[in-house]
Amino acid sequence: MNKDLYAILGVQKGANELDIKRAYRKLAQKYHPDVNKNNSESDDRFKEINFAYEVLSDPKKRKQYDQFGSTGGNNGGFPGEGGFSGFDPSGFEGFADIFESFFGGSAQRETRTKKRGPIKGNDIESVLNLTFEEAIFGTEKTLETTKAETCPHCSGHGNEPGTKIITCQECKGTGQIRAIRQTLLGNIQTVHPCQACQGAGQIPEKKCTQCHGQMRVRQKGIVTVKIPGGVENGSTIRINGKGEAGIMGGNHGDLYLHLSIASHPRFQRQGNTIYSTITIHVLQAILGDEIQVETVHGKVKLKMPTGTQHGQIFKIKDHGVRSIRGQNQGDHQVKIQINIPGKVSRKEKELYHQLAKEAGLDIHGDEGLLSKIIK
Repeated sequence: MNKDLYAILGVQKGANELDIKRAYRKLAQKYHPDVNKNNSESDDRFKEINFAYEVLSDPKKRKQYDQFGSTGGNNGGFPGEGGFSGFDPSGFEGFADIFESFFGGSAQRETRTKKRGPIKGNDIESVLNLTFEEAIFGTEKTLETTKAETCPHCSGHGNEPGTKIITCQECKGTGQIRAIRQTLLGNIQTVHPCQACQGAGQIPEKKCTQCHGQMRVRQKGIVTVKIPGGVENGSTIRINGKGEAGIMGGNHGDLYLHLSIASHPRFQRQGNTIYSTITIHVLQAILGDEIQVETVHGKVKLKMPTGTQHGQIFKIKDHGVRSIRGQNQGDHQVKIQINIPGKVSRKEKELYHQLAKEAGLDIHGDEGLLSKIIK
């Protein structure tokens, strides 16, 4: 059954690089193993998402996938399904041999040997939980990771210390295995990486007793990361060189942190602006008042003018979130809610009637109803 990489990420085939990255971040945070522990279905889904992003975020791989990936019986390219990940451009050397056979040339031409060089380590991902305040002001966090690191016993060479690295006898040091098939069109030569040495051309005389020739071992470690102030929920931070160790001298991969920020009981945030609501007495709204407003930067005095309206918004400048680069400071916006007393005393009732007369209002309230709210 074909699997559409675009459908896995939930984007259209013509999606741009930014749309693909946004879709990946959203799904990666949702299906990450740290969020869905002991859930094999989420783990499989997460692997599909990662593979889809690996292909579609690389222009060259995406072009090849668009041309060969979802049609022609290659199953969308998923590992283990004989698809895109197994595509090897070197396999097209056989076509050159066919053309040569038509024109009388030899199909047994030599190809340049390419031994495996340094390979960069895999990137790793994790979900990092932050409080509302940590996201605004920044923080330093320590994370426990389990990842592939250079084997300390063999220093990443794969051989037991004191033994040698020798030439692979399967490929004779070329790192490749050639096979020639006779066809009606002539001899066709195919080239594949040597399985014995994984294309390196060399193998340990005796494999390391700790990593068993794999050059790396899985180790637990602690990573300390600095989170800048102003980060937003759902964003991703890349920490260079904190992923898995490379092979044969390759660089470490990177660590990607998907940020999950907790909500706040009194504040809401949108971009660099923080919002809150405060309730005042009806007389404070009528007469005006100076009140204390809580912000993330501490309490601030706010002067409300006479006749403040229900739902009116006041802006407290530069008391919001500072941008990550520190160039802009957001504001704090306060929405006013006016509390109408549910009950009034007899004295308060008399005063309200006097105010009504002063305002020229001839109020004929339900005395029975009024008596119910008088203390």
